[in-house]
Amino acid sequence: MLNPEFGVINHWLKDLFNWAPRWTTEAFWAKVAILLVNLWLSYPYFMLVSSGALQSIPSDIYEAATIDGATSWQRFRHITLPLLLVAVGPLLIASYTFNFNNFNLIYLFIRGGPPIIGASTDAGHTDLLISYVYKLAFESGGRGVQYGLASAISIAVFVIVGTITLFQYRYTNMWEEVSENV
Repeated sequence: MLNPEFGVINHWLKDLFNWAPRWTTEAFWAKVAILLVNLWLSYPYFMLVSSGALQSIPSDIYEAATIDGATSWQRFRHITLPLLLVAVGPLLIASYTFNFNNFNLIYLFIRGGPPIIGASTDAGHTDLLISYVYKLAFESGGRGVQYGLASAISIAVFVIVGTITLFQYRYTNMWEEVSENV
């Protein structure tokens, strides 16, 4: 859809504005394209989980809050949001971890490019640590076969993701305690 010559989005933009971005050769537009594709891929899952979580909130809680004189903002802030975060909290942790290591999107869409001009490394503008590790360890076109550096970066990625996940799980437990008090 984002192909510069045959993509539907580029044809549509050229028809409307007589201009289309170069998704694969300009650093800014490559990053925008990655964000758009990731949003396109993750939106249905987020919507499904969020709508299920919203439907699971009992209506009698809202009725009691309305009888007690709560405004719609107060009902959202004190009932909907805490109960939604209990269900969506693990989803946020999982999606963060997935996107931190989303090798498929980066490598298969644009191979981490466009390259950084004048850089001493093979990393491109859209590379993640995991796609950079792949380039270091397995691509023969660049430096390739640097297993030591690739494994060191992999361990650093594991430590970063593990630390953030443990930190988030502590807040997830806090959300569960909040839901018990609602």
